[in-house]
This record gives sequence, structure tokens and C-alpha cells, in this order.
Amino acid sequence: MSHSPHTFAGSSLDRTANTRREPDELERLIGLPESHFLPLWNLRALVTSGGEPRLAWQPLGDLAAFAGADADLVFLGLAEDGPRFTAGVKGEADPAASDPLAAQGTFEEVRPLASQLPADEAAILAQARALVDWHDRHGFCAVCGAPTKLGEAGYQRACQNDDCKALHFPRTDPVVIMLITRDERCLLGRNSRFPTRKRYSALAGFVEPGESIEEAVRREVFEEAGIVVGRVSYHSSQPWPFPSSLMIGCVGEAESEEITVDPVELQDAIWLTREDVRSCFEGADHVSADGRLEIPPPDAIAHHLIKSWVDGSPTS
Repeated sequence: MSHSPHTFAGSSLDRTANTRREPDELERLIGLPESHFLPLWNLRALVTSGGEPRLAWQPLGDLAAFAGADADLVFLGLAEDGPRFTAGVKGEADPAASDPLAAQGTFEEVRPLASQLPADEAAILAQARALVDWHDRHGFCAVCGAPTKLGEAGYQRACQNDDCKALHFPRTDPVVIMLITRDERCLLGRNSRFPTRKRYSALAGFVEPGESIEEAVRREVFEEAGIVVGRVSYHSSQPWPFPSSLMIGCVGEAESEEITVDPVELQDAIWLTREDVRSCFEGADHVSADGRLEIPPPDAIAHHLIKSWVDGSPTS
């Protein structure tokens, strides 16, 4: 199991990737009484209600709406107490509003739910959500437009056009997220999508084709804030299933300090000292003592990048 501090990392499942290519073994696993399935409705997960929420794993027999003849059952892996699968449906009617799921729990959004779950369950949920969402988006071939069909236990879709037969695989989009430092200060920016005007975070952006992680860090920071970055160090990474990204956390050393904000990317960017930021970690709301600065919560890798710098250990 991973010992990453990040939400959505640290799954205990054995993914047993070779099993995905063994149809007979998969059928056997699906039929085992100890096999359980996590239903997702409109990408919301079924969780227990009352007390601390937990993933509400179900036997296949109770999931008629999710596991019909044409269902896309996705194999997640092997747990100590049996195989684990997921399946998703879309629609207006809440499956938990009627039996047999009515007594089992409620369907909840993944992002707010993740911080309430044990780390292991949040990681499994990230895997399930990302895969179900990928299948929802890839029902047709990107090469010829023909329908596709699930293969390899949910880790492939095959074009059904005999003249094409293209194979498609789940994708993960690499995103660099970087804390830039200079002379005992760090650079944080504010995006228009942030929930409050006092929320600031590490800068981030997608890695482009033909680009290294280091090049992406330097390009994104210069484009968004006009800061030239030299040395780049890796910190840690975080799966981010919205819809399917890998956040690659880095620390970069700035070689300039005059900020020029790209208004399309950022509303603002500022240099802050450790003391400016330190009090954000002292309260549950992640707001500074003077109320002027807010940082992302612990479910985001940006929180840990900033905290490691405040604590004086910027790289892993």
C-alpha cells in the first residue's frame, strides 16, 4: 500500500492486471458470493447513511439497475475479503429511492465525500469514479465513430467496426502543480474558480505533448505569472479523478520576482513569507489569523506542497 499523505492515494487493492485478460477467471470472480460491487449513479457513490460514511458495497443480486445483460462491470481488484467491482448508471431516477438499495445508503458526490472516508476507501473510490466516467465518455470510437465495447474488465474499449477495430484505453492527464520559491518567499495565485476571493494556491497546468515535467513547470509559471523558473524538484503526486488527472507536485526556484499576471489564467498572484502562511495551518478553516489569506484544504496536494515549505522541507 502507498504511504502517500494525499487524498485518493493509498489503495489496498491488488489490481491483478493480468486477470483482466482472463475472461473465464473474471466470470468466476463475478460469481463468487464474497464479490462485492460499488454502484455509482451519475458519478455519485453509494455510501452508508448515519454516522461516519463508508462505501456501501453491494452483492451483485441487489444491483439489477447496474448489472443487466449489457452492464459495464469494471474490475477494481482483490481485497482481503474478496474481489471488488464497480458499475455506473446515469439518469434522473435515484436508485437509492427504492428497494433494494433504499435501506443501504445514499448516493453522494465524490469530492466532499473523500475527506470523510478512510484513506483506503477514498483511493478505491477515485479508481472507480475515474473508470466509470471514462466509459461514459467513450461509447464511440474516436477513429471511426462506431460504437465501442468494454474489454479487459473495464480497462479497454474496442471498436465494433470490423474495418477499424481500434482499441482505446483509459487515459490519465498529467498536470504539474508547483510551489515556486525565492528568498524565503513562495508564490501563490488566485483563480476565478476558487470558492472565495481570499483563497490562494500553488500554480498548476496541464503537461503538453512533447514536454517534460520540468519544462511544463517553467512554461506554466512564466505564462501565468511572468516568473522565470530555474531548478525544479519533484515533491509527490496525487490521483485526481475529476475527471482523470495525475497531479505532479513540484517545487521550483524562481530566478525573477516581478509578477505579470495573465488575466485569462489568474485573477492575482502574490509573494508570501512563511509567517504570512503559517497560521493557515493552525485552524480548521485554513484561513490565516488576520483573515486575509485562505489556502486549499488537505484533500488537495497544494495544501501539502505549501505546508512542507512552511515546515522547511520543500522536497520529498
